[in-house]
Order: sequence, then C-alpha cells, then structure tokens
Amino acid sequence: MRTLYLVLLCLLTLASPIAAQFGSFFDQMFGGHGGHGHQQTQQQQQHQGHGHQQHPNVPSDPSIYQANYQRAHCDKYLCPDTLACVHYPHHCPCPWPLHEDKAELAEGQRICVSKGGFKVGEAARKIELARKGML
Repeated sequence: MRTLYLVLLCLLTLASPIAAQFGSFFDQMFGGHGGHGHQQTQQQQQHQGHGHQQHPNVPSDPSIYQANYQRAHCDKYLCPDTLACVHYPHHCPCPWPLHEDKAELAEGQRICVSKGGFKVGEAARKIELARKGML
C-alpha cells in the first residue's frame, strides 16, 4: 500500500511541471478549453500593449492627400493615384508595382491588376481574354 502512495505521489509531482510547461500551449492551440487559457491570452495581450506606444490609425480625411496633390509640381500630367508626373495618363505607374501589373486600355486609360502570383504575364493574359469576351 505504501508503494502505491509513493507511485501516486511521484506521478503527481511529475504531472505539475508538464502541465505548467504545456498547459498554455494546448489552451492557445485548441481554443482555451482549460478554462484559464482565454483569460491568460487576454492578460498577455494587455501586458504586451503596455510599454509599446500604439500608433493611431490614419484619419478618414482626404485633406492629407489633397495637400500632397496641391504641393506636387508637374507641368505635364499628374497621376492621381501615385502623384507621378508623366507625359500621358496611360504612362502612370501602378501604386504597388511589385504586386500589380499595368494594362493599357483604349483611349489612353490604364488599370493596375493584381499579379495573382502564378506566373509572369498572367494578369495581362486574363485581361486580353476579357477583351475578347472569352473570360
């Protein structure tokens, strides 16, 4: 009987560090079913917020853009989305050239289309299919 108590005592002693080490991991991974996981996550998020200054969101006020537009000097065509100075509207660059392909449309217009990530020229191919009514 005494050995049974010793075995149980050893198991309980070993279980505590394991629960302490992996308990919050399982709570975070599986939605905090342990009861205290959600509280602990909230406390961690609140704790992390202290000491780090949060930057406010950009206001939904067009005056910042309008001021930049008014300050831009251009004697040709000023692209409205990038504020680039170009000779013709269809020469305007895309705002995010690493992620967008530029396509020139009829009458000197251009559009910027997401590259899609498959292969080079995929966006241009889809635009051409759409022009032909095949997409």
